Amino acid sequence: MPAPSFRRRWWTCTSTALLSTSSPQRYIRSSSCSRESTRLADAVERQHRLEQELEDGVALAELAEEEDDSDSRAEAAAALQALQERLARLQIESLLSGEADANDCFLEIHAGAGGTESQDWAEMLLRMYSRWAEAKGYRLEWIEESPGEEAGLKSVTVKVLGPNAYGWLKTESGVHRLVRISPFDSQARRHTSFASVWVYPVVDESIEVEIQDKDLRIDTYRASGAGGQHVNKTESAIRVTHLPTGIVVECQDSRSQHKNREKALGVLAARIRDKQVREQQAKTASTRKSLIGSGDRSERIRTYNFPQGRVTDHRINLTLYKIDRIMDGELDELLDALAAEHQTEQLAQLAEEAA
Repeated sequence: MPAPSFRRRWWTCTSTALLSTSSPQRYIRSSSCSRESTRLADAVERQHRLEQELEDGVALAELAEEEDDSDSRAEAAAALQALQERLARLQIESLLSGEADANDCFLEIHAGAGGTESQDWAEMLLRMYSRWAEAKGYRLEWIEESPGEEAGLKSVTVKVLGPNAYGWLKTESGVHRLVRISPFDSQARRHTSFASVWVYPVVDESIEVEIQDKDLRIDTYRASGAGGQHVNKTESAIRVTHLPTGIVVECQDSRSQHKNREKALGVLAARIRDKQVREQQAKTASTRKSLIGSGDRSERIRTYNFPQGRVTDHRINLTLYKIDRIMDGELDELLDALAAEHQTEQLAQLAEEAA
């Protein structure tokens, strides 16, 4: 079955970014310091809460032993087991220590060759990430969308807002392969389709990116897709081209050309920074394997095989036989394993550089 249609209604399109008007322009996230303060305060509070829960669990276990109370013993065991699982989860989260791991991020999905089948696959991936984000309490903002000719999406860009959004999703960059019996094929043949995913962090005041006005070409055009009559009849959509790098960014989210320009420049700054990081990684990486999670878009990272009911991540040779749950957003097992492997590779690379 094709994935249900996802359009503008699924995202709250409110910008929290401020762009200075001085030249050169610098993209600055106004809430960065406040967010960092909140993150640290939450971490301290969580630590205190865990310590208290551990004390309570141990006290209950000791009381159960003294009174030989089987019900209390079982209750204490369950509480301590739940606490152990939460600690394991926090240990995984502690691996997200990269420069931009705590940041929000942009998520781009592009259908590969294959027409309707690949475009439907792109929309299925968007649905998967949307469900995952919803379960984590993250928020999505719609930036740009190019609908498919018959179904699905040719491309889409959304902004993912939440703690460690980039840290969790950075390993999703790459080519995702779909194998299934196509619902668009009257002969019910098996098809293989591809879509590329690209994740890059929102830049904040800790990551400075300069954009010179003279390096920009800004074009306007009429928005396409679901946006209401006003959006489609006025030239409110913005296309920004960064001449030195050739990076092109589009935004058709708002009725306001000014707001679309502001968002497009924010995406552009993030993509320029992402390009800089990738170039630096390419210079310093000692092996291709050290690029796990860096998002080489030419690399097929994962296969989703519906006839066999499995999902295989080729970077870490992990196969999970729960494709329906994964497509419904249950990505944590994959993302946890990738975060751990990425940390191992990073430490190995540092050791080689120090030797």
